[in-house]
This record gives sequence, C-alpha cells and structure tokens, in this order.
Amino acid sequence: SPVQVKKLHTITGHRDCIYTLQGGASADGFFSAAGDGMVVRWSLTDPENGEVVAKLPNSIYALHYHKPSGLLITGHNYEGIHLLDWQNKKETGSLQLTKAQVFDINKFDSAIIVATGDGTVTMVNPNSLTITHKAQHTDKSARTIAVNEVTGDIAVGYSDHFIRIFDEHLQLKSEFKGHDNSVFTLRYTPDGSYLISGSRDARLKVWDAKAGYVKAAEVVAHMYAINHIEFSPDGKHFVTCSMDKSIKVWDLAELRLLKVIDRARHAGHGTSVNKLLWTTYNNQLISASDDRTLSVWHIIF
Repeated sequence: SPVQVKKLHTITGHRDCIYTLQGGASADGFFSAAGDGMVVRWSLTDPENGEVVAKLPNSIYALHYHKPSGLLITGHNYEGIHLLDWQNKKETGSLQLTKAQVFDINKFDSAIIVATGDGTVTMVNPNSLTITHKAQHTDKSARTIAVNEVTGDIAVGYSDHFIRIFDEHLQLKSEFKGHDNSVFTLRYTPDGSYLISGSRDARLKVWDAKAGYVKAAEVVAHMYAINHIEFSPDGKHFVTCSMDKSIKVWDLAELRLLKVIDRARHAGHGTSVNKLLWTTYNNQLISASDDRTLSVWHIIF
C-alpha cells in the first residue's frame, strides 16, 4: 500500500478503558472520557500534558462538543446528560433522561440527540434543558446516531440489529434490519449520499440514502466487532476500529482496504480500539482503547 503510517505519541493518564473522543474548539484540542469517570482535555501541540475538566462517579461512553454553546456534553451512565463549561471546569446543567446508559450524543441544528440503553432516542433543547421529542421502538439499546447534514435524516443503530431513520421530530421514516448483531457505529458520507454501518458482526455495510437505503455494498471488515467509523478531513478516506485491536484505513470511493494499523506492524493497541478522531491538525488521527491509552497517528497518502 502507498499509505504510510507513523505513530507520533502514546498518551497515558486515564485509569480505565477509554470509550470516547471528541474534537474541541481548536484544531489541535480534543477531549477523552473513560471508565474512570474522568473527562480530560488534551492538545496535540503538547500531548503529554492533559487537563482534567470533570470527574464523574460513573463510566462515560459519550461526549459531544456543542459548537453553538461551546459546552461539552457528557453522557453520564445512569444519570443522563451533564453540560460542562470545560474552560472553567464547572457544570452548568444536567438532565436526568433515564436510568440506562448513555451510548451516544449528537446534534441536529442546535438541539441535542441522545441514544440510551433502554432503546430511547431523545431530542433535548440545550438552552432550556427540556425534552422536545422522544422515540422508542424497541427496548434494546440505541447505540449510535448519525445525522445527514444534507437531507436532515437522523439514523440510529440498535442492539436489535435494526437501523431506524427518523425526521427532525423523531418521527420514524423507515426501519430495516442492518446486521446480524448490534449496530455499533453509523456515519453518513460527507456528501450525504450514503450511510455506512459497522456492527458487532464485524461487517461494514453501505446503504444508498438517496434510494431508500437499499444496500449498496458489504464487506467483512474485521475479525470482531466494529466499534467506530471516522472520516478523513478531506472526505476521501475513512477509518474503522475494532475489538480485534486493529485500525483499518479505507478508500471511500472504492471501499478498498489500504492499510492495517495493529500492534505487530505499528506498535498499535493491545486491546479493543473503541473510538477514533481524525483531526484537521496536520491530518493526525487519534485512537482510544481499552488498554487505557490514546495513540496519535500521522497517516500519509
């Protein structure tokens, strides 16, 4: 493969599995959160020194940087969502949505969408901290949310193996069995034409959003569960990470595997890779793992 990968940094500091990553206000800044309840801000200009911005008593699976308000929203397991003024390290508000885990947080316009372990998808007004819309079509976990910036569709992947498509009021537009196991990750392509899904069944599938979500492609992408999909800043490539400890780099147009990043070849992670963040800061990719470390990669095409 013509793709070159260089490991730039191994970042330590968390005391438990790292579940989520989120970009920040600047290109070099990002946040991580883990099973230790810590939310940490990092800078790629000085990756050795993180700053703890919050310490919560339970595991954190979901983070979202809410650009309209500049607040960081955390999915605090069993206690709903917490809004953090990360610069001043203080909480500005919270909302008890459910006693279940918060698995994903996204946004639609200025609203926040939350996916939880009881199968509920909730839309919240972050200014008033009120619930505006709610949808529950199964009691199996809602695991991942993707928003189509072109059409306004909201796609949600569930542990009942289904993908459900909602409108801006969380009214169900369509539903279909996506995989043979839990759907852990969904991402729309940058042009909004396709939805890519990854599952515990280790398969990557592409759905044609313009043609009613008919399946356009499928590939056995990993050995075990696919935890996350992330696009490159230029939209030409994407990466997947898996419980099989690897990160894979793909060509989007051809759905072609370009590179495998793993422990044997690139001093990769020793356990499950849970989340990826491909930044605009020198095209650097960050990965988070059960091994309690973050890795920073430079990928050259």
